[in-house]
Formats: sequence, structure tokens, C-alpha cells
Amino acid sequence: MDTARITTHTLRASPRGEAQARVLAAALSAVEPGEAVRRFLRRSGSQVQIGEQVYEVTPGQRIILVGAGKAAYPMASAAAELLQGLVCAGLVITKDGHAPDLELPGGVLIRESSHPIPDQCGVDAAAELETLLRQAGPGDLVICLISGGGSALMPAPVEGVSLDDLQQVTALLLACGASINQINTLRKHLDRLKGGGLARLAAPARLAALVLSDVIGDPLEIIASGPSVPDPSTYQDCLDILDHYKLREQAPPALRAHLEAGARGQRAETPKPGDPLFASVQTLVVSSNIQAAQAAAAQAAREGYTPLLLTTYLQGEARHAGRFMAALARQIHATGQPLARPACMIAGGETTVTLSGDGLGGRNQEMALGAVADLDGLAQTVLVTLATDGGDGPTGAAGAVVSGETAARARSAGLSSAASLARNDSYHFFDALGDLLVTGPTRTNVNDLCFLFID
Repeated sequence: MDTARITTHTLRASPRGEAQARVLAAALSAVEPGEAVRRFLRRSGSQVQIGEQVYEVTPGQRIILVGAGKAAYPMASAAAELLQGLVCAGLVITKDGHAPDLELPGGVLIRESSHPIPDQCGVDAAAELETLLRQAGPGDLVICLISGGGSALMPAPVEGVSLDDLQQVTALLLACGASINQINTLRKHLDRLKGGGLARLAAPARLAALVLSDVIGDPLEIIASGPSVPDPSTYQDCLDILDHYKLREQAPPALRAHLEAGARGQRAETPKPGDPLFASVQTLVVSSNIQAAQAAAAQAAREGYTPLLLTTYLQGEARHAGRFMAALARQIHATGQPLARPACMIAGGETTVTLSGDGLGGRNQEMALGAVADLDGLAQTVLVTLATDGGDGPTGAAGAVVSGETAARARSAGLSSAASLARNDSYHFFDALGDLLVTGPTRTNVNDLCFLFID
């Protein structure tokens, strides 16, 4: 990642801004999807090695390349290059604006669709992918490339549930602050490809899935809604989630009826652990948030900081997470604990935002906004929040940057961080201060990172 793409007013003004940008760039470079695929995928003639498993591809047997996610294009590009001459067909779905080409070697087609709310382009692309998978036969090898965003980008609604139904329930769950685990539990029971559905469709072919994780703890059944793995969740779990957020009556009637019928045993469940379907399926995580965080910590040490990887399990309300990071900054200033200055504290994970206002922003921007008041006046302190895919919520920003001077600058501009928080309007707050972090699409996706620098 070019550090020129990692800049804001505060980073330019900071005496250590260039060093701080290099720390962020190191995190993103460490999880470049093409390199992640190359670490796990090898070829020797007609033999293909994926992880520790070797696949022999004999004459008459085919390799089909499929996938979905924000990082799907560079993953597919690397795989198609490595397997040139062996891949006979493929289709990969990625986010709008993430694919510079529409076809890769081996006839691998690229389709683009919408995220986080699915669209008709995604439905059409998923239908194409299903048609391709139905052609896979015994002895064929399907290589599936999965990354975050795959759930929304590859919608294949079950019979009786419409795209509009999926759009409505997704919007409802996002607005109430539901976690990605909860959202994807519902998706697995409303979609033909999720929750092991892709594996079921590819059978009896052999299936190997390479996964770039964007979910805390790397649970395979949650990443992109687990298209290649067993699903331990149930229809009743889906109803319990809707009830928890008091959304059952607001959910589209056809969608609600489908889930209720499933809970009564009137709809087939997703394939569960122990299903013989998965005997010929291999699924590997090739990169995740912790690799990005560790690379950032190593770069921070090279820049002269004392690094601490605090956690890669950061979650909860974004604004509260921002206040937590600000509290750590004050602790370091006051006591030199939990690490000495110059300090770089790194945290990864995924927070949520419960919408109560009509503003614009994303979880990383709201996390930064939550820290503004508590960092007020704290010298030589910079907090950076970053969505590793380059897009934070429905905005063109990846996150935002806060310093001890942000609150004073905001007051001079007639802005109030408290009022902006009340409106969930972090985007316009930081836009006015020139502190939106706008990287553009990074074509990777391993969840979120935040960096607390104290010189």
C-alpha cells in the first residue's frame, strides 16, 4: 500500500505522520490477497497442492474457479496465474469498482455487485455461479475463493423470498446494531449458496476453499456466511435474533413465514457438522486480522515506537470503543502504563453502530468520533481508525484520524462532537476537518484496525 493514499490533515501536521502512515501501510501490505493465495497454493505439472493436501488433475478432470468477496479479484487473479492451463472455467463476484478486468486467464469471468445491501446484479451473478457449479462432476476440482463481503455480493434467495426481502432485513439488522455473526445466521437460512450450500451444489466434485477472514476469531461458518462449511445454526436461532431486536413483526412477511416454517421442520435445514457431504471439502484460512496487526506492530518497532497488540477481538458499540482507546491514551500519559512512550497500541476487530440519527458515517468513523472529547488537549497523541477494505459503511472513507487538537479545531469550525454523535454523523464532522482517511478500495478485507500513537 502506497503511503500517499494514507493521509489526512492531522497526519500531515503530525511530526511523526509519515512514520504512522508507514505503520498502516505495513498492516495492509501484509494481507495482500494475491500473496495470501500464493502462500497456500502450489502447482507442479498436473498436481495442485493446497495447504498440505495434494490434488491430482488427470486428463478429463477440470478445475473450476469460483468465489465471492471484496478481495475476490486479487485472489482469483493469483490463482488463475498459478493454474494457467488447468483452469477451464470460473466466475468470481466482487464489489462494484473492485475489478480492473472482467475476465482472467482460463475463462474466469468477473462480476460486480453491491455491498452491504445486495442488489439484482448480485442475484444474476450468483445464478451464473450456480449454473457453473452444476456442471462440476466426479473428479473435478472446484477451487473457491472467499473473502469478507461475500454474503451480500452473492445473494441467491431461497424460493419464496425475494431480493427486496433480503434488502429489507439486511437494512433492519444493520440499523439496530446486529453483529455480523447474527446477520449471517439469517442469511444462511435465506440463501441457496450460504451455510454449506455452495459445497452441496458443487458435489460430487472435490472442493477446496481458500478464505480471507474478516470476522473476529475466524469462524468459518460466519465468514461470507460459510458457503463451503457445515452450519451449526438453526431456523430457531434466526427467529431468536429477530425477537432479540424486536424485528420479527417488521421483517417481510414472506421471509418471516419461511423462517417460521423452517423452525417447525417444514423446510430443509442447512447441512450440519458430521454431514458426509464435507468429506471431500477442504477449507483453509489464508489471512486474517491478526496478521495485519502483527505486521503493523513490527513496523511500529522499526519506526521507534514501543508496540503493543492489545487485541484482535475488539467489538461492541463503536463510540464506546473510541472512548476506551482514549482512556488508554490518558493512562499512558499519566502513568506510562501499560507501555512506555513513544507508544503504538494496536487493536483489531469489528464494532457496531446502533443508528438513532440520520447522519452519514461508518463504524470506524464513529469510533474515532467517540474518542474526540476524551482526547481533548492530550498532546502528541493520534488515534487512527481503519477499515482494511478501504470502505467504512456507506461512505467513501476508510476511517478517520483524531488528535488532542481535534476538539479545539472542531469548536473553531462550529462543530460539536456530541451533536454529531447524536446524529450518527461522523462523516461530515471529519470531512469538515480534513481528517477522513480516504484510501480508496484496498482490495483486501480482514476486518478493522485502530492505532493509538503517543509520542
